[in-house]
Amino acid sequence: MRAIWSGSIGFGLVNIPVRLFSATQESRLDLDMLDKHGHAQIRYARINANTGKEVAWENIIKGYKYNDEYVALTDEDFEKVNPKKSKMIEITEFASADDVDVVYYDTPYYLEPVKGGEKAYVLLREALKKSGKVAIGEYIMRTKENLCLLKPQGEMLLLLKIRFAEEIRDYSELNIPKDITIKPAELKMAESLIKQLTPRKLSMDKYKDTYDEELMKIIEAKAKGGRVVKPKFKIIHNKSKDLMEQLKASLATPKKKAS
Repeated sequence: MRAIWSGSIGFGLVNIPVRLFSATQESRLDLDMLDKHGHAQIRYARINANTGKEVAWENIIKGYKYNDEYVALTDEDFEKVNPKKSKMIEITEFASADDVDVVYYDTPYYLEPVKGGEKAYVLLREALKKSGKVAIGEYIMRTKENLCLLKPQGEMLLLLKIRFAEEIRDYSELNIPKDITIKPAELKMAESLIKQLTPRKLSMDKYKDTYDEELMKIIEAKAKGGRVVKPKFKIIHNKSKDLMEQLKASLATPKKKAS
């Protein structure tokens, strides 16, 4: 794996040199954009709005429109914003993981100690395990300030990028039911269904993304000149509108295994 950021974790007056790695990878077929007439590949171009000519990457910079005029920004300007946060994940406080709502969760990353920082890395990891806490921190990467939490995961420290409160949209405009009464028997039946679908131990490995596999079968069939028939599917709604009857029918349905 290739590191995407390097710097330090600021733990009080202790600096822990680390490298940051992406914890996830794309799991989808690499599809190209084509012209439907002749199947020529579509090429994206960076066009100057005034001249209509294509601009090379090395001649492209970033800017901000201020009072109808663009202010050009250089790499040095971005570095001037907050040099400390550009090089350090500064831990500002500790909290219980349950205190951070999952709506704030964004992207996971792996943290690896750089030579010389191994002992401090292990110290922070073990202290978090012992306390049952996660660390909340801030850092800058790719010209954007990020909020994150650090948590131990086995022998590693995991950095989970989290969203700022200002990025979470208000749902007050949604039509969320507030005054519907649930009967005790209905609730008990729903709890029974949850219990029936709860395994002794959850294994995420059993869940597989099969969409690309199925799509590849269609691609191979078309490549060989075969005709692909679209499978028929229709959502069948329960004939009974009674919630208890639907729950009873659900409990009577054999449990399906994840593919």
